[in-house]
Amino acid sequence: MSKKPLIGITGDFRPEQKESQALSWFFTGYYDSVTDAGGIPVMMPPLADDDDLKQFLEQLDGLILSGCALDLDPIRLGFEKHPASRAMPLRREDFDRRVCTMAMEMKMPLLAIGSGMQLMNVISGGTLHQHVTEDVPGAMYHRDGVEANLRHIINIEPGTRVDKMYGPGEIRVNSQHHMSVKYVSKMFTVSATAPDGVIEAIEVPDEDWFCVGVQWHPQNHSASALDMQVFENFLSACEEPEPQILQMPVRKAA
Repeated sequence: MSKKPLIGITGDFRPEQKESQALSWFFTGYYDSVTDAGGIPVMMPPLADDDDLKQFLEQLDGLILSGCALDLDPIRLGFEKHPASRAMPLRREDFDRRVCTMAMEMKMPLLAIGSGMQLMNVISGGTLHQHVTEDVPGAMYHRDGVEANLRHIINIEPGTRVDKMYGPGEIRVNSQHHMSVKYVSKMFTVSATAPDGVIEAIEVPDEDWFCVGVQWHPQNHSASALDMQVFENFLSACEEPEPQILQMPVRKAA
């Protein structure tokens, strides 16, 4: 019986506040999606020591860099902070940067979701739009303060991993972001865009390394049944190939 792949999942973090302790948490959709796709989810705390983090990653078969309702720190990205921007806690962003960098150096199978895709692009040399509706001419709504189940069409590039995940036909994904990828790192190719040109998915064009980022949230309650194929394809890339059993030639009696 083959072992199920162990999949690390980064979590959310809230620092200590006046009347409450520091807190880490994980949205159910991430670990349920991994389980449903045939893996064993492993929750990752924001470890402070790089040696500990490397040892942790070496036990895993793949990594999911989860999204966040908050943003990458715009000041850190060289922006003047927009009124719509709300920076995630420093410990969360610092850990995500470290774990993503280390996983990419190890060429681990990696699925980056939402702000996780944005961060993966940034640490690889790409840039972001801070506020899509102002930065992209003719931009459509990508986040709605009232409608939690906002969805839109995406245009998928033929021949990409994302194309293999979803197949032909009209694909709609959920949308709840106001930052987005601007210039794509040279190590990635664009695999999906929204009708207004906003980049919705990126991937490393290497058949031997699953490294994909999606701006939508395939683990969310507003995802479609098709979105489960994102996790199924990712888990498939994380599985160890079955060992080849060599048949010894039968020696005929003299």
